[in-house]
Amino acid sequence: MNEDKNPQSEEDFDTRLRRARGNGGKDGRGGASGDSQTGKGMAFRIGTEIVVAVAVGGGIGFLIDTWLDTKPWFLIVFLLLGNMAGLWNVFRVTSNQGYAAGFESSKRRDSDKSKGPEDG
Repeated sequence: MNEDKNPQSEEDFDTRLRRARGNGGKDGRGGASGDSQTGKGMAFRIGTEIVVAVAVGGGIGFLIDTWLDTKPWFLIVFLLLGNMAGLWNVFRVTSNQGYAAGFESSKRRDSDKSKGPEDG
């Protein structure tokens, strides 16, 4: 079923997707209106990333401790893991990596695709 895909349509989709991502909310649907809104949004997202990761880690640790009756060891371990996950998410957000797989930023990946394959 997937063998019937047209490569031209995939390239067309990729082009349209890049064009839409480059639009950045300027199509009249209420995108960000200035640097102050972008900064506030980024600050709110960073705070949310850290709080949620620590809360989820603490919740998992608490549930495992309750289940195995090993209080407070798993709570401490999973609070630390949640803290590390929150900081890792903040790093990804601030370095513009998003949630794509891999470590390079999406801007760098797009510029590498436009160069073409390298020789040898």
